[in-house]
Amino acid sequence: MNTILTGDRPTGQLHLGHYVGSLKTRKMMQDDPNNELFVMIADVQALTDNAKTPDKVSSNVLEVALDYLAVGLDPKKSTLFIQSQIPELSELTMYFLNLVSVGRVRRNPTVKTEIEQKNFGEGVPTGFFIYPVSQAADITAFKGSLVPVGEDQKPMLEQTQEIVHSFNTTYQEVLINPKGVFPEKGMGRLPGIDGNGKMSKSLNNGIYLADSKDTVDKKVMSMYTDPNHIHVHDPGKVEGNMVFTYLDVFAKDKAYVEELKKQYQNGGLGDVKIKRYLIDVLDEELTPMRKRREAFAQDPQYVMELLKEGSLSAEKVAAQTLDEVKTAMGINYFR
Repeated sequence: MNTILTGDRPTGQLHLGHYVGSLKTRKMMQDDPNNELFVMIADVQALTDNAKTPDKVSSNVLEVALDYLAVGLDPKKSTLFIQSQIPELSELTMYFLNLVSVGRVRRNPTVKTEIEQKNFGEGVPTGFFIYPVSQAADITAFKGSLVPVGEDQKPMLEQTQEIVHSFNTTYQEVLINPKGVFPEKGMGRLPGIDGNGKMSKSLNNGIYLADSKDTVDKKVMSMYTDPNHIHVHDPGKVEGNMVFTYLDVFAKDKAYVEELKKQYQNGGLGDVKIKRYLIDVLDEELTPMRKRREAFAQDPQYVMELLKEGSLSAEKVAAQTLDEVKTAMGINYFR
């Protein structure tokens, strides 16, 4: 049995980038009887750089949960839970911090990059600085053997593996060494509709799972294509053309997409036609999700109850691991 831990920060609704990068994979993993899936809404991690705007985090917990349910994550098959409701994770983080030097955290490429991107400078919150250690606690608390991550998160996973090795050699062989599950080549990062890097909440260049059909249609029609493809008869470029990038990912008829590419490159195919085709392709993909999301959104109290049940279940697992950790460390005094 493979135990899998994955999750998202609740700082906004999830978009197609999340769907391609992780949510679709989670759904497949969930449906495999050999897997046990834990899916965490990482509100504690989100607060590391949103401590002074907590409403941004708490208000999006329900939104992320609805997105999970929309893509088909099933509380009967997966454990959906909220990070802050598992106090054992914070205690485990504290024990792990004693095994990691400040220099090692500072050298983590992902942390360095994100600190630069957020312009923290010397004002970086301590919680944000040490969140790789917190992630290690999240993974190991559930004995996670597989962790679906993007390539940019590989350094985080490596730090978890180092912590597991350090703990097991310092104390006892208690923790499981996790392995990463990476997206297929070319599927890990979906560019924004403006062609600007990856799809991002902060850049407002995403198509969200919660978007209405009308909203999606308008976003597709505004997509970046080839700025030099002014007239239908003009030869157009496929590389860097977001419509074709999205068709490569979502269209099922790959042969037809290749035909469109040739026609576009030779001239004689307008942007409007390929955009309308992409609208149809995305509508087929998103309509079932949209319907499920709308149905669950009718009863938010029920959704929160599902998260409460999942959190209670997750806490029992984390408490068992913490008990083993404290015993290995020799501090389980009243066991």
